[in-house]
Amino acid sequence: MTLVILAAGMGSRYGGLKQLDPMTDAGNFIIDFSIYDAIYAGFDHVVFIIKEENLDLFRESIGNRIEKRIKVTYAFQKTDALPMPYTLPEGRVKPWGTGHAIYCVRDIVKDNFAVINADDFYGRDTFLQLAKHLRGADAKGGVAHHCMIGFRLGNTLTENGTVSRGHCSVDANGMLQSVTERTKIMKKETCAAYLADDGETWIDLPFDSIVSMNCWGFTPDLFTNLESDFSDFLANLGDNPLKAEFYLPSAVDLQRKAGLCDVKVYPTQSVWQGVTYAEDKERVKGAIRAMIKAGEYPASLWD
Repeated sequence: MTLVILAAGMGSRYGGLKQLDPMTDAGNFIIDFSIYDAIYAGFDHVVFIIKEENLDLFRESIGNRIEKRIKVTYAFQKTDALPMPYTLPEGRVKPWGTGHAIYCVRDIVKDNFAVINADDFYGRDTFLQLAKHLRGADAKGGVAHHCMIGFRLGNTLTENGTVSRGHCSVDANGMLQSVTERTKIMKKETCAAYLADDGETWIDLPFDSIVSMNCWGFTPDLFTNLESDFSDFLANLGDNPLKAEFYLPSAVDLQRKAGLCDVKVYPTQSVWQGVTYAEDKERVKGAIRAMIKAGEYPASLWD
């Protein structure tokens, strides 16, 4: 099984390359804990999706110290990696989003795989659930059987600004019915709220709403239609060719609606630990320090 790690984000809200910001006295990053837990769960290959200019930095900071434990591959999310006949709009610098990032590994990943963000701490139970599903998922033919770890919205918010989450609808059998990307969600006293499309109205969301943290399990069937989904997106950029993003949850939802896949949602009560903003760092460091003290992780992961 392969773990695909989304690490090409620009990190503009954080103010730096947050994927490589140490969170422990031993110099471990959030990404280290995800890989450690994934290896424990049985994953044997990790693919980092990064910017090409960060290759040496990632290899020296992370790859060199884990490559004795797990196979490591690097993939690049390039803004000009587009399906024919599309070309890069003049002035486009921003990456095309998480759906495009996965499109960029279509020729690398050949087995069942999980997808996570580099800067989110998911917890060991997340990887155990992903691995259990992926071991039993059919790799080819018929309807693809994907999965998603569903987080409680109230456990994924920060006090320091807005976050982006995929708001999910799940049926009584635990199957995903829809996912809508909300790019601005803020924490209120008794609930959360997201900014509506008009850019002015805030609409309340209960804390117990199920959201996606880009924590998915897929068979390679996902790639079969991802290029056509991305092509449709590029054909309808409208008035926003420099900032529009092709989101992975939206791509999955398109395939689900077309009857090409189903998505089992595995709920978790885990509390999100992530650094969307620089002000989040001390909270995350404290949470990890407590887990190390409790014996859940060694003080230095790779010694």
